[in-house]
Amino acid sequence: MTNVSTWCILIAALMPIVCAGMAKWGTFSKPASEGGFDNRQPREWLARQQGWRLRANAAQANCFEALPFFLGALLWAMHTGATQHRVDLLAASFVTLRCVYVALYVLDRAGIRSLVWVSALAVNIALLFSGG
Repeated sequence: MTNVSTWCILIAALMPIVCAGMAKWGTFSKPASEGGFDNRQPREWLARQQGWRLRANAAQANCFEALPFFLGALLWAMHTGATQHRVDLLAASFVTLRCVYVALYVLDRAGIRSLVWVSALAVNIALLFSGG
């Protein structure tokens, strides 16, 4: 049987891809010469974006940055004997906070976004030390 934390791993791993999709949303129907997404030079195209597209791309990078610590903390918690219920609760809290973080990033709510980032980091640290 798959537990909640397994689904959280999948969601956390897919979050950067979702952020990249948000940054590119609605640009595939336009030719690159008219500002549409340029799949030949995707990083350069993303770097030229502004507003919410640029912030969605930055959220993508931050999701990639947060992923290793989350995975390591989750695996360490399981390895050191944390109860599955505790691991699941903390993993779900982390993923929920990260989803809120991405939304706040795209919506340009910098102050509250930073508070949510710190909260997700604290949950991750709690996960790391949740084992016996």
